[in-house]
Amino acid sequence: MVETLGGLGQNDTFDVVVVGAGGAGMSAALFAAIDGARVLLVESTEYVGGTTAYSAGTTWIPGSKHAADVNRDDSVQNAEAFLQRAVGTRSSEAMRRAFLAAGPKAVAHIEANSDVKYRARPFHPDYLSELEGSTLRGRALEPLPFDGRKLGRDFALIRPPIPEFTVLGGMMVDRDDVGHLLKMTKSFASLRHAVKLLARHARDRMSWPRGTRLVMGNALIGRLLYSLLARGVTVVVGTKVEALHQGAHGVEAITLTHKGERRRIAVKGGVILASGGFNRHPARRAAMLPGADQSWCPGAPGHAGSAQDLALAAGARYGEGALSNAFWAPVSVRRRSDGTTAVFPHFLMDRGKPGMVVVDKDGRRFLNENTSYHLFGIAMQEANRKGQSVPAYLVTDAEGLRKYGLGMVRPGGKGLGPFLADGYLTEGRTPGELASKLGIDAAGLADSIARINRYAETGVDPDFQRGTTDYQRANGDATWTGPNPCLGPIGRAPFYAVRLYPGDIGAATGLVADENARVLARDDQPIGGLYACGNDMQSVMGGVYPGPGITLGPGLAFAYLAGRHAAARARAGANASQNKIATTA
Repeated sequence: MVETLGGLGQNDTFDVVVVGAGGAGMSAALFAAIDGARVLLVESTEYVGGTTAYSAGTTWIPGSKHAADVNRDDSVQNAEAFLQRAVGTRSSEAMRRAFLAAGPKAVAHIEANSDVKYRARPFHPDYLSELEGSTLRGRALEPLPFDGRKLGRDFALIRPPIPEFTVLGGMMVDRDDVGHLLKMTKSFASLRHAVKLLARHARDRMSWPRGTRLVMGNALIGRLLYSLLARGVTVVVGTKVEALHQGAHGVEAITLTHKGERRRIAVKGGVILASGGFNRHPARRAAMLPGADQSWCPGAPGHAGSAQDLALAAGARYGEGALSNAFWAPVSVRRRSDGTTAVFPHFLMDRGKPGMVVVDKDGRRFLNENTSYHLFGIAMQEANRKGQSVPAYLVTDAEGLRKYGLGMVRPGGKGLGPFLADGYLTEGRTPGELASKLGIDAAGLADSIARINRYAETGVDPDFQRGTTDYQRANGDATWTGPNPCLGPIGRAPFYAVRLYPGDIGAATGLVADENARVLARDDQPIGGLYACGNDMQSVMGGVYPGPGITLGPGLAFAYLAGRHAAARARAGANASQNKIATTA
């Protein structure tokens, strides 16, 4: 049930308390509830869903029961070898094995006992597809669409998607829908699909503030919320954790606060931290993400790091050795009419397509436009340290804009006026005029375009090897008639550009935990009754981004381990030895 803090009694007792209602936290609460625990889920913002609600909802779980639907040749052993090559010593091998072992069990358990359902994407390559052990399909799961109307008035609790990722005032579309909408005038099947979408949305808008057909991350959150409420989990929003109270056997209570009102809540089994990480923590952001302006972060607002502060005060510590403290994506930024800021992650719709080029202030390319968004963001920061790439400039011509769009400018080449007027989009009749308006070197831009045009003819990019891996080619244009689906000419006036910034999309550095997601103290012993999962936990990927959904996948697996272990601890009694707790994980 959804409660206010005032609806909870002073010294009320729960078996498990979960802090943070993103994908990992909601999953941990659900796993504990499935095992019979009395669960309280605490969210600091007005919505549930966190950044998961903004995301594609992709969950990287090798070896799940769905993998064989699209790839019978993969195995957990292949995935382990792949991660060893991709991540190596940047994370604990034991923790990676715990993730790989728990992931398939987590998928099977949550599907068997809740309304959360997944399917494997037919084609979704690992990002580091050049490494042995990678695969093109089977590891990336996506949630099935969900009918938000099932939630009734509680539908309003789900964090709405980024508005710029919806159409027609709140209609969600996934990658399959986008394909049909772009082909609706060329294919009867696509037209039929589009008509069904539009008709459903028209009906929705008669009774709902936005579309109720939920896909991607919103579908996952909708399914989780529906399942949690069915299991009787108590959910409170707009509520912060002010204190963790430790006793002889670890964390035994918490203090919650909402608008000056406080409640002390007793906890039998444990507190699971899943608050999203440190990204908006005022001090840690400056120290751990230097040079990355918070306004470039496209994540949901709840990840302020205050829950981690409490854990650190209780003896926890941050992990070390990651490639980066965060995961990254190139983003463009625009001021909305209501005064809020739109931050648009450039994942796959534009920068990797033919007829696109990314340059620095000297007009020169400095990276492979088709690399993963994480490596793209890291490359921007590396170049920025040399004084070159923030912002960078994503450049195309009239044909590229028409076919693929440019950030928040959708394909078709129509309705450009507002984007040009507020400076989000820059237009030039020639590359030289475009460079002048951007304030970048015209000769450098002309040379970069000339090079791309030559490479489009040969299909070979000798500068950055664009389009040489399966992942890169998958994000090109399969219908392109040139020799490389990622390389096309830039030459049809006018010319356009948007500015790109490195945006952090999630924390990679978090609290050190063990194979049951128990937070470890500085002596490597578990802090009794304290767990972490999601971005509050040190990433098993070590700041590397090997494939799609490598935050939600471990988030689900360690939510399974944390939720079930905490529930078992509650059953055994808080004074039971940590090492004697029986768990069915």
